Amino acid sequence: MTDTKPTRLERIVTAGGADAAVLTIAHPPLNLFDKALFEALAVDIAELAANPPRAVLLRAEGKLVSGGVDVHVFDGLTVDEGAQLWQDLFARLIHPLEALPCPVIFAAHGLTLTAAFEIALACDIILAAPRAKFGLVETVVGLTPSMGGPQRLAERAGSGRAREFVMTGDLYDAATMADWGVVNAVHEDVDAAARALLARLADGPTKAHAATKEIVGAWRSGGVAHADSVTPEVSGRLFDTADLRGAVRSFLEVGPGKATYTGQ
Repeated sequence: MTDTKPTRLERIVTAGGADAAVLTIAHPPLNLFDKALFEALAVDIAELAANPPRAVLLRAEGKLVSGGVDVHVFDGLTVDEGAQLWQDLFARLIHPLEALPCPVIFAAHGLTLTAAFEIALACDIILAAPRAKFGLVETVVGLTPSMGGPQRLAERAGSGRAREFVMTGDLYDAATMADWGVVNAVHEDVDAAARALLARLADGPTKAHAATKEIVGAWRSGGVAHADSVTPEVSGRLFDTADLRGAVRSFLEVGPGKATYTGQ
């Protein structure tokens, strides 16, 4: 454990004038998820939730994205304490991250294990470098991933792939993860690609992006019929946004692709 904060939250402004945020894991040498890193991420995500930007990028510094969880976190826990640990991590990390009303990108430049990959799976878009590898290797300590990884992996890749991934505890490269539909794209310079996408999404119609997340979230919880049932209200609210009104006027006056957005 280092004496410095194991994360860094930076608020930035894109060239188009949009507020964005970059949340970096910086906990050398291995970016292990110990109590300090879990707590720092929870605090940062709470700050993002309290004052949401128009897009967020999660990334890491160092050779690895993360070598996984510091096993000391699990040592000596009772059944009740173990259950409470997972409840807290869902409540303070995974669910608030998914609920951010803006696009959230995860950039994986290297080895991405256990908690780091589960956090990635809670993001909207995952980008990876060709050398990145991914694993949920909790079986080495007799555990199963419990921050939502198996179910979110199943959503992206199918239940059979998720069971294989978790039960074998093997490492899978970026190309395989892209083929499975888990990683959205592979880039040689993933940090540059992620920052470019961050700016592009932050400059976009933020409330429309939030509506997209809400509709997809409805599908995730209740299928197509449930998503259909919420779409009229969710999408209908967009007609009261300045971005929709301005973009419609721009389209009619000068054609498609010329609108600028303020996030309002």
